[in-house]
Amino acid sequence: MAEFDYEVVNGRKIRVRPVETVSEVDENGYFHRQPNHFTKGFGPGENPIEKGRYRLVWAKLCHWSNRASIVRELLGLEDAISVNMVEHAPHEKNLGWEFVYDENNTDPVLNIQFLSEAYYKADDDYTGRTTVPALIDVQTGKVVNNDYNRLTNYFEVNFREFHGENAPDLYPEELREEIDKLNIWLFHNVNNGVYKTAFARSKEAFWNAYNAFYAALDILEERLGHQRFLFGDYVTDSDVRLYVTLARLDIRYAFQLGHTKQRLIDYKNLWGYARDLYQIPAFKNNTYFKDFANPSNKKAGHLMETFNARFLDEINFDAYWGAPADRAHLSSDPGNKFKIGKR
Repeated sequence: MAEFDYEVVNGRKIRVRPVETVSEVDENGYFHRQPNHFTKGFGPGENPIEKGRYRLVWAKLCHWSNRASIVRELLGLEDAISVNMVEHAPHEKNLGWEFVYDENNTDPVLNIQFLSEAYYKADDDYTGRTTVPALIDVQTGKVVNNDYNRLTNYFEVNFREFHGENAPDLYPEELREEIDKLNIWLFHNVNNGVYKTAFARSKEAFWNAYNAFYAALDILEERLGHQRFLFGDYVTDSDVRLYVTLARLDIRYAFQLGHTKQRLIDYKNLWGYARDLYQIPAFKNNTYFKDFANPSNKKAGHLMETFNARFLDEINFDAYWGAPADRAHLSSDPGNKFKIGKR
């Protein structure tokens, strides 16, 4: 059995969180994201599909979890799946995600202070990072799924009976194979691409990831010059995955990418496309630009503060992102951004 480091917080013995740049970087400086551990699906022989059974835990800064929060709202699953947010709080050691927005930093449903408590309740021998999104069974207090790659698909397909009226079909059956292929490509080159760049510990690893990321943006820029969304007239699961990276690109990821080859606003099609999505309420409601832009490493009294640190409260992000997207003309159904699904 592995040995772990702990810190006691409010009488709770909390396990210290592993660090990506130590545990997930190989000898050549390449970052390899840890595999998801809790991947059991939903349905007969798997996790039960019940209204009110699960609680989605996500974080504003984490785009992997942001997808799930957006899809949950798009599909009208608010009454079926409850939600709460976590953030990192300062402790002597890195203890991972904490329920900092709740009274006494404790989730009122799960009665835990740190997300890790639900992870280790599910598997005390778990050795990876305790990540978001995490879907937690409120009856047992255990994490049942942390598979950011498939969680939105479960919401779209397995929880269909709980979808709201006129919920969109984000994962249409006739497109699923193509959506899955594009999602894999997006993961390697775009979504995880920024992290492969940020966590690279060799110049070779950095430049390979950097060049692949911007090459992917060029491909997407060309694709979106001919159609409103990634698969044509209507928003799909793939659009959610691309959006969460684009929303953070200029105001957060740019600081980790080094030399910025191009900003989001320099891509005519991608910039209009991102605004088109942002103006959908479920996207806007789950996008926190000021949190993205707020420098987590700001030190009090430091003379050379970033522009965002000095003027964040004066930046009207909604004015920029709420500007007309001018993309409806690319659609054969310009009045609708969604294909309505069947319950």
